[in-house]
Amino acid sequence: MFQIVTDSTADLPKEYVREHGIDVVSLSYIMDGVTYGKELEMDTKEFYDRMRAGNMPTTSQVNPEEAREFLEKCLEKNTEILYLAFSSGLSGTYSSACIAAEELREEHPEANIIVIDTLSASLGEGLVVHKAVRLRDEGRSLEETAEWIRTHLKNFVHIFTVDDLFHLHRGGRVSKAAAVLGTLVSVKPKLHVDDEGHLILIDKVRGRKKALKALVDYMAEKMGTWEQENREDTIMISHGDALEDAEFVRDLIREQFGIENCVIEYVGPTIGAHSGPGTIALFFMGESR
Repeated sequence: MFQIVTDSTADLPKEYVREHGIDVVSLSYIMDGVTYGKELEMDTKEFYDRMRAGNMPTTSQVNPEEAREFLEKCLEKNTEILYLAFSSGLSGTYSSACIAAEELREEHPEANIIVIDTLSASLGEGLVVHKAVRLRDEGRSLEETAEWIRTHLKNFVHIFTVDDLFHLHRGGRVSKAAAVLGTLVSVKPKLHVDDEGHLILIDKVRGRKKALKALVDYMAEKMGTWEQENREDTIMISHGDALEDAEFVRDLIREQFGIENCVIEYVGPTIGAHSGPGTIALFFMGESR
């Protein structure tokens, strides 16, 4: 049975990671001059409280040396590794993982390391990992699982809203023109992650509740033939310290589609540093992104 590796940006619950034996590469961030990540963690609630108080974090990608060190330790346990990496449209971590994997394959001929750019973020990346876990546990090989993931990457749909586009603009994730929208009172942006793994502003909605309902409307529009798959498996919702709103979206989905299995988790600090408090993101399988 092959080993699954992903990044901390997948935002999967710790219990899920432990239960399924997933190895997680930590991306770091700096707040108030202190570096957090692998060695030092901050409570996620405290992280968002600090952001609301005006403390702006900065983040960094995993470099090739860090990726190599991590994968080398994984090889001591298992020579077959599937690394599901944070979107190349948002970070250089995928590139670092590819460099590290190539070096290790040259030095360890027995190593079978496959690195996939998930073109995904937060629990969208987590949903890719979840699908890989299911396939692995059903007895699929490393190659079979990698092929299924590659074939269906553009079926992993991301739709989200933020309270303020300032944070995404500050990190270079959206343009200045788009960020102006985030300053308009009661106007909430609707964004998604496109086929290249970039954040794209696709609409604006007046009022928070309408913005949350718009996420579910988008799900209804995009699911298509994947509706039964979503009903039988799991959808995922991540939030920037806005649990009540995440639960509101979950309840709408249960009422409209009869989907019971839903993972709700914080947007972790690495992505939360760019999306900001109040973010609500919905992830599911659909006909297209």
